[in-house]
Amino acid sequence: MPKNVFSEPGIKTGITICKALMRNGYDAYPINAQLQMLLCEKTGRLDVDIACACDAEVLAKLVPSIQPGREDESMAMLEENGITLHFYPTDVENASHPERALRSMTPRMLRLLNELGQAHKFRMPQLDKPDSCFEDFDCGQVRLLGIPANTLSHDYLLAIRALRHAANLDLPIAPQTWIAIVQAANRILDYVPAISIMEEWRHVAAESMWKFVQLLFDAHLLHGIMPEVAALSCVMQERNDESDELENVFDHTIACMRYYPEGSLPMDWYGVLAAMFHDIGKLYTAERFAGRWTFYQHHRVGAAVTRKILRRLHFEPEDIDLICHLVRNHMMFHFMLTDRGLRRFKSMPETERLIEICRADIKARDGSYTSFNHNQKYLDRTETSALMLEPLLNGNEIMEYTKLPPGPEVGNIRDALLKAQIAGLISNTESAVEFVKRYTKK
Repeated sequence: MPKNVFSEPGIKTGITICKALMRNGYDAYPINAQLQMLLCEKTGRLDVDIACACDAEVLAKLVPSIQPGREDESMAMLEENGITLHFYPTDVENASHPERALRSMTPRMLRLLNELGQAHKFRMPQLDKPDSCFEDFDCGQVRLLGIPANTLSHDYLLAIRALRHAANLDLPIAPQTWIAIVQAANRILDYVPAISIMEEWRHVAAESMWKFVQLLFDAHLLHGIMPEVAALSCVMQERNDESDELENVFDHTIACMRYYPEGSLPMDWYGVLAAMFHDIGKLYTAERFAGRWTFYQHHRVGAAVTRKILRRLHFEPEDIDLICHLVRNHMMFHFMLTDRGLRRFKSMPETERLIEICRADIKARDGSYTSFNHNQKYLDRTETSALMLEPLLNGNEIMEYTKLPPGPEVGNIRDALLKAQIAGLISNTESAVEFVKRYTKK
C-alpha cells in the first residue's frame, strides 16, 4: 500500500475533478479515500466514488462528457484515461445532523467489500455482543468494526470499553477509532451514565489504570467525569524540595499511579485509585509563597473533595471511607516520625497502603528517601512496649527525687531504671521513684 493515498492514479484524478467542481462553487470530495485505495489495489479496477453538492444537470453542464450513472444511487459517471468516476450526492441541508455532511460509504463500495469478503468489517456489528464490536486484537490495535463513528453512535459506552482494552492490553487505538471517540466526547458524557463508566473502569487492571486515566484525559473525557482531576494539569509544583524544576500536578499524579503497583501491592485497585486522588487538594490550596508553590492542608482538603467526587460516581460508602482515609493520611509517612509518631501511625488502618502511596509519591518526584527510610527502619519499634523504649523518669525527675547534681551519675541511674523496666521489675511511676532512691544509696 503506498504511503500517500493521494498518489494513487484513480484518487489523484478524482481530486482533480473535485477541484474543478469547487472552482465552480460546488463542494466535492473523494468518498473515504483510504478505503477506495484499498479497493483499487484488491480489485485492480480504477474506479473512484466522488460526492458533490450539485445535481446531474449541473454536472452535465460543467463536464460535457459525463454520462448517466449506472451504479445504485449514482447520479452520473465519467470515464477518463481508463479511470471511472462515480458521482453521488452529498448532504447540503443546513438542518441535517452535522455528521451526515460527510459521506463515508456507497453501495458500489459495499458491493466490492462483499465480493472481497471484507464487508463484515464495515457493517454495523452486533451491539448485543459488545466484544464483537472490535476487530480481533491480533491486528495490534484496538479498532471498532464498521465505520467507527457510526458504530459508536449506536452505543457510546464502546468508547470507554475501547480505552479500557487499550490500557489493559497495552495496545494503540486505531486512528479512525480514536478520532471518532474524540469527536463524540460530549455525547459520551451526555448519554453514558456515570455508573456504567465506573463499571468499565473497575475492569481496568491496577497496573494499567494510569494509562486508562491518561487516555481519558487525552480524549477530553476525564474533564467531564472528574473535572477536578483533569484540572490538576493547570496546577504547577516544584518537582522536589531540592529542585526549582516545575511540573504539573496531573503528570505527577499519573506517575504516582504508575509506580504504586511496583511496590508490595501490585494488584491493589483501590490503592491506585487513592494515588489518583492523593494530590487533588492541591487544586484548592495552591499558594505562591517566597518564590515556591505551597499546598498546606492539601491532604485534608483533598479527602473532602474526594468524598464529593466518589459520591457523585455512586461508590459504595465503605469504599468511599477507605479511599478518603488514604488521601487524608497520605502525608504522614513523609515526615521523620518519632517513636510516638510511629506508634500513632502503626495504630491506623491501611498502613501498608499508606506506605506504598508515600513510596510512589517520592519516586514520582525524584525526592529524598531519608525520612521514608528512617520510618521504615524504626517501624518495628512500635511492636516494643513503651516501657522498653523510654524510662518512666527523665533526667530532671531523677535529680529531683535523688537530690543529685547534673552529671554522669544521673545518666547511669537512668540506664539502670530502663533495664529494670525491661526486666519487668518496675511497671509504674511510684516503683520507679523507689528504685532510683535505692540505687542512689547503693
